[in-house]
Amino acid sequence: MIRNLKVCIAYNGSAYHGFQRQNNAISIQQTIEESISKLLGQTVTINGCSRTDTGVHAKQFFFNVKIENAIPCEGFVKGLNALLPTDIAVISCEDADEDFHARFCSKGKEYIYIVKNTPYRDVFSDKLALHYPHPLDAEKMNKASKLFIGEHDFAAFCKAEAKEHLKSTVRTVYDFKVERDRDEVIFTVSGNGFLHNMVRIMVGTLIYINENKRTEEDILRSLETGDRETAGKTIPPDGLYLNKVFYD
Repeated sequence: MIRNLKVCIAYNGSAYHGFQRQNNAISIQQTIEESISKLLGQTVTINGCSRTDTGVHAKQFFFNVKIENAIPCEGFVKGLNALLPTDIAVISCEDADEDFHARFCSKGKEYIYIVKNTPYRDVFSDKLALHYPHPLDAEKMNKASKLFIGEHDFAAFCKAEAKEHLKSTVRTVYDFKVERDRDEVIFTVSGNGFLHNMVRIMVGTLIYINENKRTEEDILRSLETGDRETAGKTIPPDGLYLNKVFYD
């Protein structure tokens, strides 16, 4: 009997070239598939809910996998955790309908981006947050972030090469907020889907607004024209986390 497992994991992406399998670099997908193959004695392919980039992390990430094994879900979780490296953890596992697909059945995602806003580097958050030594006005950036909410063409907030392979760059942002928690500034954005580098460019744009290098009018212009030059920079992946994935 073929089972379709819905599996939730978390990972520190610092050592990986994103989720998706690569021909010449280590990925989350390859690492997990090889561990499942060892555990079950069969070759598998997993379907991830997102294609996170190099260095991006996940607090909640789902994949589904078809297996021909009666192993209980509890045994699958324990066995896989024993085989995986310490920067990847299996949180849960359940049997899903045969047509469940972790990516195509997702109704949306929430990302967070963490900025360590201190004058000196915090060595304990290296690769886990972006260090930014200058003052950040969370209220100013939070006000500007609301301009992203709604259905827009986010062509200006997408990596140029990625747009060539897309049918549409229109996405819907459900919510966007910027909050300060002591020496951290946290950007939280949710939507029905995100383009390549979209979150990193949106956060970079808000940081440019903080630096008075961009204005709220520039955000509106970028959304209207698709002009990448009126948006902000693409900030590093270090502080980016896939935080939640939404399903029915």
